[in-house]
Order: sequence, then C-alpha cells, then structure tokens
Amino acid sequence: MSAVSILNFNSSRFTLTGFPGLEVDYLWLSIPFASIYAMVFLGNCMVLHVIRTEPSLHQPMFYFLAMLALTDLCVGLSTVHTVLGILWGVIQEISLDSCIAQSYFIHGLSFMESSVLLTMAFDRYIAICNPLRYSSILTNDKIMKIGVAILCRSSMLIPPVIIRLKFLNYCHPHILSHSFCLHQDLIRMACSDIRFNSIYGLALVISNLLLDAVLIIISYIMILHAVLAIASREERIKSLQTCVSHICAVLVFYIPIIGLTMVHRFGRHLSPWVHVLMGNVYIIFPPLMNPIIYSIKTQQIRRRVQRLFYLKKCKS
Repeated sequence: MSAVSILNFNSSRFTLTGFPGLEVDYLWLSIPFASIYAMVFLGNCMVLHVIRTEPSLHQPMFYFLAMLALTDLCVGLSTVHTVLGILWGVIQEISLDSCIAQSYFIHGLSFMESSVLLTMAFDRYIAICNPLRYSSILTNDKIMKIGVAILCRSSMLIPPVIIRLKFLNYCHPHILSHSFCLHQDLIRMACSDIRFNSIYGLALVISNLLLDAVLIIISYIMILHAVLAIASREERIKSLQTCVSHICAVLVFYIPIIGLTMVHRFGRHLSPWVHVLMGNVYIIFPPLMNPIIYSIKTQQIRRRVQRLFYLKKCKS
C-alpha cells in the first residue's frame, strides 16, 4: 500500500457510539450524565479539599486517599468531553490522534488507580500487622517516592503499545464501541499485524492489574490472619472496620474492569447496548462511588465533611 493511502487511513476519523436507538432522547439523557460527572468532580474535589485543609488528616492513609481522588478526578476529565459531547450533539467523531491520546490517559489512569489501591492495601497491612512501626515505615519521604513510582509505572509502560496505534492500517468500519476510545477497540478495526499490541497489551494487564489484584488479596489474607490472632473481639472488629472502605473501593474498581474485559473478549455478538453500558460503568462508576464510600465509611472524612457543610449552613 502506498504512503499516501496509509496517510489517508491514519488521518481518518472515528465515529463515537452513544446510546443506539435513543438518539432523539440524547438531550434528556445528558441531564443524568451531566449530574453524575458533576458529582464526580465535586465529590473528589471535596475529598482533596478536606484532606488538604484538615491537619489531623495529614497521615499516610489519607495521602493515599488523596492520590485515589486525584486519579478519579483525572478519569472524569479524560472522558467528559466525548461522553457529554455526543449527548449534546457537539461531537460525533474523533480524530485518530485525539483517540490515541484519550486511550493513553484512560488506560494509564486505570493502571494508576490499580497501583494506588495496592499501595492502600500495603498501608492497611502495615497499620494492622505492624502498628508500632507504622509512622517510621511510611514517612513523608517514602510516601513521596511511592507516588513518583506509581506515576512512572502508570505512564512509562504504556507508550510503546499506544504509539504503535498511529502506524496501524485501519480498514474496518471506523465505528467505536463506546463514547470514548480504548486500545482494544482500535486494534479491532486494524488490518495490520496487531500481534505486538495484543501480546504487549496482555503483558501490561497481567503485570499491572492482575498482579496488583493478586497482591491485594495476599495482603488481606495476611491482615485477616493477624486480626484473628487478636484476643479482644472489639479490637478485631475495630481493625477490620478500617479496611471496609478500601475493600469497597477495590470491588468498585475491579468488577467493572472484569465485566468490560469479558464483553470485549467474548461478547462480540452481544447487543451494542451491553458494550455501551459496561463501558460507561467502567469509566464513571469508580470515580463516582469512591468519594461516597470514603465519606460514609471513614469516620474522620465523614466528620470533616459534616463540619464543612455545617459551617456553610451557618454562614448562609
């Protein structure tokens, strides 16, 4: 194929998929989606504000929570323009370069959230299994290094597989399965050799998401073993309660990822609605639920949020 033909393919645009069959109701559908995104931004900004302004929350556990909230905030920012753009009739197509950039941020932020959840599991393990050395192990300097390591791991491993998307030949219909771009969606439309993308992509999933999940499970097995060794029933319950929020966050993150992976791998003949539904759950559900989970289940956050709203009420 000539260089001109390849250039034409790579400069083409891709059609984003909203909600098939409900095009006439997009304006109405935009109301709940805009509300959800507003809750994502306000909820995570509130968590960040509370942690920043409350000195008693300047502890390792809440620093990691701030990392999680910041990651969730970025996930919302990476998709809001295409999701709401379709519903408002502003965007229907996306260029290859924009699609590649969006897929980089979506997948990179997923790996980052997985890394943060693993770090939070390590934090809970140290707090319960080695409480006397907690402050000496998780110093501010080490937390900073952990944050840098998470950022490097999430951003520097993905470029090889993402950059290669630019040089693939896309000859299948340029219709995406979602209202945003994913790596697996783009390679589905490629006619070029995608073995590198498939193998490297699988290796990334195994070395990041799967490995993190296994290590989180191992950490909780060790935590449970340590908790069961505590003589006092009240102390056992108190120790486990400190893990409830994190366990909920792990489930909220991994269940949608597993569901979306199953749909992409084995659900090619399923209704487009299934792909759209799982895609939106994967993108929106964790950033929406994490601030709610930590505001309800974490006593320090809940009290500070209540105090924040009480002060605003008094001023008004």
